[in-house]
Amino acid sequence: MPPAVLSKRERQILDILYRSSRATALEVQEQLADSPSYSAVRALLRILEDKGHVRHEADGAKYVYFPAVSAERARRSALTHVMHTFFEGSASKAMLALLDSARGELTEDDLDRLQKRIDNARRSAAGKEPER
Repeated sequence: MPPAVLSKRERQILDILYRSSRATALEVQEQLADSPSYSAVRALLRILEDKGHVRHEADGAKYVYFPAVSAERARRSALTHVMHTFFEGSASKAMLALLDSARGELTEDDLDRLQKRIDNARRSAAGKEPER
């Protein structure tokens, strides 16, 4: 995913496209709070396309827009950017900050999944096969 800076409205449009996977400009406009005009939504979609975040396909006379990259890839790119910008490129510093901010919100299942990932990372670092 390109590291281009997105406006609040551009992020809102991308959120809509990730939730619905595909949408016309009218469908995007209908889902936007305090929605701008149809032509403004079309212009924003073109900007997102120019930035490499969105693509479109023709469906008869209308365009259907969709994210240019998977949600998983976009999440990883965003996390990597945040990690390098705010945590000196350190995954452990970023994870510790997340754990500190999530205090009281994590369930036992969440903690068990995190512990399994930590155990697997430890095995990988030691040259052993991670558990499945």
